[in-house]
Amino acid sequence: MSEAIKQQLEQEKSSWFYKVGVTFLLAILLGWSSSTFQINRVSDNGLDIAKNIISGIFHPDRRLLFNFTKTGISYLVLETICIAFLGTIVGAVLAVPLSFFSAVNIVPKPIALAVRWVIMAIRTIPAFIYGLMFIRVTGPGAFAGVLTMSVCSIGMLSKMFIETIEDLDVRIIESLDASGCNTFQKIRYGIIPQLSPDFISTVIYRFDMNLRDATILGLVGAGGIGAPLIFAMSSYRWNEVGAILTGLIICILIIEFFSTKIRVRLARG
Repeated sequence: MSEAIKQQLEQEKSSWFYKVGVTFLLAILLGWSSSTFQINRVSDNGLDIAKNIISGIFHPDRRLLFNFTKTGISYLVLETICIAFLGTIVGAVLAVPLSFFSAVNIVPKPIALAVRWVIMAIRTIPAFIYGLMFIRVTGPGAFAGVLTMSVCSIGMLSKMFIETIEDLDVRIIESLDASGCNTFQKIRYGIIPQLSPDFISTVIYRFDMNLRDATILGLVGAGGIGAPLIFAMSSYRWNEVGAILTGLIICILIIEFFSTKIRVRLARG
């Protein structure tokens, strides 16, 4: 038996032991995790509530759905979109300088690591906690939702922006430098064309996420459609819940359609 065959057999044997070990570890983790769950029997009252929920969702309140006043679905959905949009824009503006100060190919490594620690600390706190904090400061309303979306957007956008900045093609900048371009021209023709497609695509993706998060933040009084949704659910007005969910689904589908078109066009240049 040749030496190459022996090495191949040893590699297959070690690979087999590795796969068995990983499978055994996953089985232990799965068993330990499932031990924390308690499955309770669904009561008859629970089944009735489930039927009412399904019936209300498929039979939405049309008066609320086609109400164009400030208490109607259209206005509440528009307010939610505005909260998500403004929060995304403000978060993106704040994330850009943080991203440049966190890129190791732009600033010294100690400074980049320090700023990355700040970004990581921002990302650690959930959006729900930020919402409760800002409501205490500004009071209930859409402004608290905008502040919450802004701070929450900084963490993710900065992380994605850093990866894009560190993947810059420095040869383009060097060629512009050799051509006698000044700093503004190198930024205008060498850096911005490389960064803008990925930056815009990331911001659009974050806007999709913020639109869903803005709905949840409304549950704590941070504006948008979340508060009417939780009030309707607490009062068992499932027809209103169905109307609100219908408005949200239509809104998200429309935004998802246009955002996908924009991202595809950016990807294709």
